[in-house]
Amino acid sequence: MISMTAVLLTIAVLIAIVFLLGIAVVSMYNRLVTLRNRYKNAFSQIDVQLKRRYDLIPNLVEVAKGYIKHERETLEAVIKARNAAYAAGQQAARSPGEREAMTALGGAEGQLGGALGRLFAVAEAYPDLKANQNMLALQEELSATENKVAFARQAYNDSVMAYNTQREVFPTTVIASMFNFQEAHLFEIEQPGEREAPKVSFT
Repeated sequence: MISMTAVLLTIAVLIAIVFLLGIAVVSMYNRLVTLRNRYKNAFSQIDVQLKRRYDLIPNLVEVAKGYIKHERETLEAVIKARNAAYAAGQQAARSPGEREAMTALGGAEGQLGGALGRLFAVAEAYPDLKANQNMLALQEELSATENKVAFARQAYNDSVMAYNTQREVFPTTVIASMFNFQEAHLFEIEQPGEREAPKVSFT
């Protein structure tokens, strides 16, 4: 016959095991939440810099318009690409890490980079535009913003990698599935030729 002491001891061991498993589950869940919040915060830093960039572009086009009136198609392409990138940026800000939003933003940013590259190539043929003080100031601000975007994008991608790695390792992957922690996606510029920030030097 099993003694009362053995029964109590068995119950105590089972309670301890359940308690330890509960602590482990809570710890893994909290770790996933922390990493998810980290990459979302990292994207918010990208969003700040992208908005700054989007605000600079219309000013750049206005200055250029006075000098390269015959390049209307190029100017319109920049504004169109800027507006598309702005819309994609707003969507990505609402759901950072979501596959469709990040893919759309990467594609839109690639198009914008290409359009800006063409504008700067055209501007090279206009010495007065290259020497314009407003253009030079905008060029400097845009260059600084491009660098900040690149830095923020790297920080975001690093945070996404940390989150995805944690989400995929066992036993955290079980908790991730139970609580619907979705895979996060990197922010990558799609066109290989447009991965670099557009050159904006007029010197």
